[in-house]
Amino acid sequence: MDRVFRALADGTRRNIVLRALEGEHNVSALARHYPMSFAAVQKHVAVLEEAGLVTKRRNGREQLVRGNVDTIRKAYELLEQLEAVWRARIDRIGELLADERTGGTER
Repeated sequence: MDRVFRALADGTRRNIVLRALEGEHNVSALARHYPMSFAAVQKHVAVLEEAGLVTKRRNGREQLVRGNVDTIRKAYELLEQLEAVWRARIDRIGELLADERTGGTER
């Protein structure tokens, strides 16, 4: 999961993932959307592929890139778990503040 979040830390890579989730794109078509060289976009795609965020397949001379929903779902589930921990803490703080307002409970 470290690779996933490291790959998503870059705005260009996040944008490539969004485009790849909308549908399959060849790397040349993706490169036209960014103010950088084709080679630079290829490197971004390679990082995303290593993280499992996109998959590539060959179709003749083209390399087609597609978003990997399974990896996105795993990252989302991890974030949900972290959110649950923080929500539990916030709920506990709320309970403590409510106790303070009502005179508190014996500890």
